Amino acid sequence: MPRRKKISKREILPDPKFHSKLVAKFVNNVMQGGKKSTAENIMYNALDIVEIKTKTSGLEVFQKAIENTRPLLEVKSRRVGGATYQVPVEVPSDRSVALAMRWLITYSKARSEKTMAEKLAAEIMMAFKKEGAAIKKREDTHKMAEANKAFAHFRW
Repeated sequence: MPRRKKISKREILPDPKFHSKLVAKFVNNVMQGGKKSTAENIMYNALDIVEIKTKTSGLEVFQKAIENTRPLLEVKSRRVGGATYQVPVEVPSDRSVALAMRWLITYSKARSEKTMAEKLAAEIMMAFKKEGAAIKKREDTHKMAEANKAFAHFRW
């Protein structure tokens, strides 16, 4: 961390199809090895599959899925007097969106469908319905924070 200057956030350009910064960030998270066009194809195909199966806008379903997957609380390790405590803290909005995206991508990769677009579409639809592995991860994170509420006074 720099001592003098505040690190400026890079401005991310919206994606070409939906003009959404959220989709652009998601595409950047899906991307591997700098293959952005492949990541865009995966994302757009997944949103098309979602649109066909749910009969509603794929973008709206995706945004709601991200909203449902975002964690509100998480635990951070704090070392106090030789002991390490798991202290529950509120998650900043940028981090909560980043975690939601990461969880959706991670758990869609672990699914058994054939193509990545199908896997991603299935996980997005599960998150939209508040089901699936990404939602379970969010619930586990909240349970962990709830269980360690006694150490909340170590927050600073």
